[in-house]
Amino acid sequence: MHAGVVITKNPVDTYVPLYVNDGNVTTQYTMTLLEELGLLKMDFLGLRTLTVIADTIKLVKQNRGIDVVFDDAMDDPNVYKLWGDGKTVGIFQFESQGMTNFMKELKPDGLEDIIAGVSLYRPGPMDQIPRYIKGKLNPGHNEYTHPALEPILNVTYGCMVYQEQVMQIVRDLAGYSLGRADLVRRAMGKKKLDVMAKEREYFIHGQTDEDGNIIIPGCVRNGIDEKSANKIFDEMAEFAKYAFNKSHAAAYSVVSYRTAYLKYYYQEEFMAAMLNSYLGNLDKIPFYIDECRRLNIEILKPDINKSYTKFTVSDKKIRFGMGSIKNVGVAAVNSIVQEREENGEFESFTDFCERIKDKGINKKCIECLIKAGAFDEMGKTRATLLASYEDILDTINSGNRKVFENQVTMFDMMEEDTTEIKYHYTELKELDERELLILEKEMLGIYVSGHPLEKIRDEIKRKTNIDSLTIKAIPDEIRDNGSSKYRDGQDVKYAGSIVSVKKKYTKRNTIMAFVTVEDLYGSVEVIVFDSAYSRCSNLLVNDSVVLVEGRLSLKEDEEPKIVVNNIKDFASVEETKVRSGNLVKINITDLTDEQKKRLKGAIKFFSGDFVNCKLVVIDNGEEKPCGAVYMTEEILKQFKEIVR
Repeated sequence: MHAGVVITKNPVDTYVPLYVNDGNVTTQYTMTLLEELGLLKMDFLGLRTLTVIADTIKLVKQNRGIDVVFDDAMDDPNVYKLWGDGKTVGIFQFESQGMTNFMKELKPDGLEDIIAGVSLYRPGPMDQIPRYIKGKLNPGHNEYTHPALEPILNVTYGCMVYQEQVMQIVRDLAGYSLGRADLVRRAMGKKKLDVMAKEREYFIHGQTDEDGNIIIPGCVRNGIDEKSANKIFDEMAEFAKYAFNKSHAAAYSVVSYRTAYLKYYYQEEFMAAMLNSYLGNLDKIPFYIDECRRLNIEILKPDINKSYTKFTVSDKKIRFGMGSIKNVGVAAVNSIVQEREENGEFESFTDFCERIKDKGINKKCIECLIKAGAFDEMGKTRATLLASYEDILDTINSGNRKVFENQVTMFDMMEEDTTEIKYHYTELKELDERELLILEKEMLGIYVSGHPLEKIRDEIKRKTNIDSLTIKAIPDEIRDNGSSKYRDGQDVKYAGSIVSVKKKYTKRNTIMAFVTVEDLYGSVEVIVFDSAYSRCSNLLVNDSVVLVEGRLSLKEDEEPKIVVNNIKDFASVEETKVRSGNLVKINITDLTDEQKKRLKGAIKFFSGDFVNCKLVVIDNGEEKPCGAVYMTEEILKQFKEIVR
């Protein structure tokens, strides 16, 4: 959540007109006009991560009896090793593949590197990443346009990264006041060319009033030559378009460090809190469960005697909460937990049914608990319970089991009948593994005990160049960074199991289909137009494992989709490998330093888990490998634009 709030001394309506929008009182003036009026507007961010941190601390206290105390110096080498090793899943601001690769190469060892990472990994500043890494790994070899910049830019190895650095440069080199320096920063950031033209003159030669009094000394008066001053101003104007506010980045980085600290020292509680923060979000839960498996944290099915509403931690394992089960509401879970805590654990399935019969828990709820595996420890197979639960509930609720409170009959005065009601189970052998997994998916939205595609995980990775998690993240990446390495219309290969097929007749009376294909992390909708439908209709069957070849469809306000060129049976597709034939050579002999930096930044940006092409650079006749990317016509076009 991101909200702009206007703060005034007196009631806001004494300054500006207001109106009500969806129940919220807002100003009728834009933020720009509010600032021109001299009113204070502040942005307040509602971060999910802050809740994750608070919940992790609570879980650690409950499970370990430890009060978490973060190290004030924020210099723990064990924590920074997570970044250096690329183990950044769950770390605030550092989950994307590109950012993970950046950190693996940088090997951060202090908060300054984390602050720089938050600031640099965006379009524009990203060009400075190679220079920053070079400075970090080769201390003392930084390059400065003028020696006067060193005290300001040494913390970022000669790179202009922060808005505060731009302000400090105009203050220290040209003698600007703090207020005037901020006006220059704004003008540069908003590309106000007329203002910048005036400020260039002031920055280089200074400004005097009518009486010849010096208002701004300027670089030349301060001993900096005009040529260097011009170049410095050009650099500032370029970087200020994208420069990040360091105080903002520093605050974010503190949050990032704390998430990394919790992940390293209390990983089970941290991952449970992450999972709880995404309850109901089936795009993210599988991703974090997969990370738990990579961390060797066992994910346990819901258990009627051990689960609560949310994910919990027990014996370094994470237990699924019952509140996530389909058709099992929070009220039902609260009733079950209350009964369990007041009168002890449920001894059997029938004991459970007897004890909750008057608590408003219906048959559908109990059926879903069975399907989710909540009674697996009761000694009966799920198949048996599914075949028997209705008869057992009917027996409990039948007339001869109901006795009105305080009702006494003459039979009650006779010798008490101690005969117990016998429940009938239809004993059946357990369902096969695939059926059990399908039930779990139906009830929990994800596979818990395993995944039907787990056995071919590595093969999928080799045959594809994108997964559902990456596809789902593209809109967020574009929103947060202004761009993505994935483009509308880009060719992709995606694999998974078909979970639904919806056929539709077109206006030409031909058939097309909307198909949902699910991989290990989630699902993606693929659109099969009539031209492709005729080629692959025989494979459009639920549970078929297929390879989808198509192009990305990225439209504003819509979930990303894949428009199909062809669908193939996955098992019949040969693996795609990076062979010597998949090679692009780039001659960098005549490139400028700036072009080389941009090229290196582009290679880093387009690298990742999925590659199909090796890159080699030619420098003065010498060939050197420089990485691998998943090459498409669009990406190749961008490389050509850099080196032309």
